[in-house]
Amino acid sequence: MSAQIGPSADVARLAELVREVRSTVVLTGAGVSVPSGIPDFRTPETGLWAKVDPMEVAHIDVFERDPVRFWSYYRPRFHALGDVRPNRAHAALAELERRGLIEGVITQNIDRLHRAAGSENVIEVHGSIETSTCRQCAASYGIEEVDGLFGASGVAICDACGGPVKPDVVLFGEMLPERAMREAQRLAEAADLILCVGSSLAVYPVAGLPAVTLERGGQLAIVTKGPTPYDADAAIKLEGEVDEELDALAAALL
Repeated sequence: MSAQIGPSADVARLAELVREVRSTVVLTGAGVSVPSGIPDFRTPETGLWAKVDPMEVAHIDVFERDPVRFWSYYRPRFHALGDVRPNRAHAALAELERRGLIEGVITQNIDRLHRAAGSENVIEVHGSIETSTCRQCAASYGIEEVDGLFGASGVAICDACGGPVKPDVVLFGEMLPERAMREAQRLAEAADLILCVGSSLAVYPVAGLPAVTLERGGQLAIVTKGPTPYDADAAIKLEGEVDEELDALAAALL
């Protein structure tokens, strides 16, 4: 019988830090969903923005000026994201919340996977593909209903008033939802530890949240590949696969 391998020294240190503090909040970016088969944004060759200029397909001006072009990009994404499933990283964070070890998850992701994994206190600061809304009459449609709104034009049209339907995600050129950002700010201010997972921490204003925790005397831990602007401020940084690192963290906290 082989001996059971324990957590790495860095995972063990992170587990101890989570145990010691009173309050931990998690901030996640695109990297947490990569093990589910969703590309991140900036990885050369494979990232979502590697072959397309986001300002040409995911800007609010494009939605308003050229909805056919907008939906030619977003409609396939809806289909793809509708089929993905949470991975071990999502499951580990949901488990840590159930155990009372984290206060909640602030996410930049629109894919709904944290909720699908069982996380309850999820703040979606960039919105979600869960719903889309008519810009004219405010009729709301679930993700499973949106595909039925497309006609020959290739544009989603409200079946109540004929107005344009937009996904409830934050596009370039739009403000982040005020209520979500207010709650994210509150969690970051109250946290003794902010655990940043799968994020380059380069997109503001969300990238400013670790600084909020640090300025209040809290600590920062990072689980992501590649450098971030906060690496020198982190008490711990793990650079392995996010699903493996978080799975190991959850196990170390048993």
